[in-house]
Amino acid sequence: MNPIVLPILGTSDHYTVAPTKIIAVGLNYRDHVKESLTFGDRGLDEPPEPVLFAKTTNVLIGPGEPIIIPGYLTEYAPNPRTDYEAELAIVIGKTASRVSEAQALDYVLGYTGFNDVSQRDIQKNDPSGWFRGKSLDSFGPIGPAIATPSYLKSQGLDPQSLDVSCRLNGTTVQNSNTRHMIFSLTRIISFISRHIRLEPGDIIATGTPSGIGAIAPGDIVEVEVHGIGVLKNPVTTEGPL
Repeated sequence: MNPIVLPILGTSDHYTVAPTKIIAVGLNYRDHVKESLTFGDRGLDEPPEPVLFAKTTNVLIGPGEPIIIPGYLTEYAPNPRTDYEAELAIVIGKTASRVSEAQALDYVLGYTGFNDVSQRDIQKNDPSGWFRGKSLDSFGPIGPAIATPSYLKSQGLDPQSLDVSCRLNGTTVQNSNTRHMIFSLTRIISFISRHIRLEPGDIIATGTPSGIGAIAPGDIVEVEVHGIGVLKNPVTTEGPL
């Protein structure tokens, strides 16, 4: 896998994406909690604490690289469903363990876009939960750039009030704002660090709003985070679907 190198906005520098782990937050927008019932997730009006799951680092691809839907998925369903999920991602800048919410943002290197691509047939039926269906190769596009906290501040932007959207073949299918999160960015970082030590470069995917839907070979998916840019990836297949 070629290294993913993203520009750091407002500078001439670049950042090489190399996390030790990717931790994602599920069910973090109220409107998405309701639609997630379709996939057999627990029907909670609002989770009492952040819902965490892991994505393995093999999922990572950069802007312009293809999301690959494996042909073998027809072994699990005649018409397998794989979805886009537009998200804001946090990139950790220094080791964080048991940090307070008041200190949480001090540990952030920057923010970027993320597509938590999800294979629903496996996700729904695998007894282990979401792990495998979230961790297939190429199921984690990231980019197109890193926006540091200081850069966002210089642009008059607050990471807890950024528009997040997704377009499928040019049509807007998700459109929300990070202020609608159930658990704030500070709460997420503090909560994760209480249980799992975060290392420099680690990625936190902060959850997706409603409007998730299926992708198919030939599609173009664009995840846009206001102030950061557009993450654009084609969809292809490996073997017949």
